[in-house]
Amino acid sequence: MRVYITDLEAYNSGHLVGAWYQLPMNEDLLAESIENVLQEGKSICEDEHFHEEYFITDYECDYMEIEEYSNLTKLNEIAEAMENIDEDGVKAINFLIENQFVKDIFEAIESYEESVRIYEDSTMEDIAYNLIEECYNLDDMPSIIANNIDYESIARDMEIEGSYYKVDSDIYEYIG
Repeated sequence: MRVYITDLEAYNSGHLVGAWYQLPMNEDLLAESIENVLQEGKSICEDEHFHEEYFITDYECDYMEIEEYSNLTKLNEIAEAMENIDEDGVKAINFLIENQFVKDIFEAIESYEESVRIYEDSTMEDIAYNLIEECYNLDDMPSIIANNIDYESIARDMEIEGSYYKVDSDIYEYIG
């Protein structure tokens, strides 16, 4: 996550004073970085008083929307929690948030591994076939049964059940 922190008072005076920062970062360094932006704004505006307010004018983040007045400390905590999560984990977290299965990103981070299973480039028929194969040994079944399993019908019933969601070319299963 990267954020562009801007001095609000300097901005309101017609000056764009700010800098890009990569989160997560040490809390003291974050406070110092904000302080530097505000000090630079004070200098450019030639003010006697210290500038106190800042806002986020731009950001780069794959897993959440960031608002102008988002709390930087909270964003820093989120970035720290997301730091070691792989691409599939980010997909699962976004899925939980977008479908409102969790109340916030912290709950999504805490629960995504147990709550979501992603079947990449799959169809519901693929999932039905794999489920039957996992649960039953088809080699032990009489061929009349094994050869006549209606995977399409099973897939349709699984989809109607409401635990499976198609997202692009992937199927997401919400385990809960």
